[in-house]
Amino acid sequence: MKKIITCLTISASFLILFSCNDNNKLTEVVEVPLPTKEEKITIGSPDEVKAEPGSFGLLKLPFSYDALAPEIRSLTLETHYSKHYVSYTNNLNKEIVSTEFENMPIEDILKKLDLNNAKLRQNAGGYYNHTMYFNLLTPKEQTPQDTLAGSINKEFGSFNNLTNQFKGQATKQFGSGWVWLVVDKLGKLQVTTTENQDNPLMRNALVPGTPILGIDLWEHAYYLDYQNRKGSYIDAFYKHINWEKVNENYIEALKKVRKV
Repeated sequence: MKKIITCLTISASFLILFSCNDNNKLTEVVEVPLPTKEEKITIGSPDEVKAEPGSFGLLKLPFSYDALAPEIRSLTLETHYSKHYVSYTNNLNKEIVSTEFENMPIEDILKKLDLNNAKLRQNAGGYYNHTMYFNLLTPKEQTPQDTLAGSINKEFGSFNNLTNQFKGQATKQFGSGWVWLVVDKLGKLQVTTTENQDNPLMRNALVPGTPILGIDLWEHAYYLDYQNRKGSYIDAFYKHINWEKVNENYIEALKKVRKV
């Protein structure tokens, strides 16, 4: 069922959104084109969102756009999923048509692509990064369990230490980018950062490894809700991490390390 968000006005010369949010604050949209006249915004369902035919498809979002509210509200999640994620997916599919990458797993594309190929680098990274991001969100707050919990305590000293390091790196990250929890080549957990849509699978990674958790620090992920208060978004994201999925990613990453 579609939902309506009322009270939207767009300036003809600037992409400025006046929205009736909780605090009636002005927010600036810098990445997504918005309507050029006053109208209502319709929030639909993730099930309605489809990518164009191609090698890669969208991860199905397993909850409605309002499921993470109030920390991440429906307009932010809908814009992020149905516009940015879809754009990276469609652009990636176009870039790899009739190339060696067309039938290659996304992880192999990221490891092999030419970093000077800006379009492929941006869209392959954007697709992989957003697929992981949306796969690791959940409405219900969780904490690490099982194998991952033990490894976090062993390698970071405690879950609180990991949290402080992860949030600290995210807060310090300048400009658009990501912060990751990765399994490195020795099977150890590390926190690292990348710029733009790069990730630790690429050849330029400061800490090469397999990502098991990542936070999107591009403005499109939080600006409608938090404006310049990036720290509040980081806290909100952390409340909605699906640590069961992170644990699954961790176990799979360890298997890959042991095969090498």
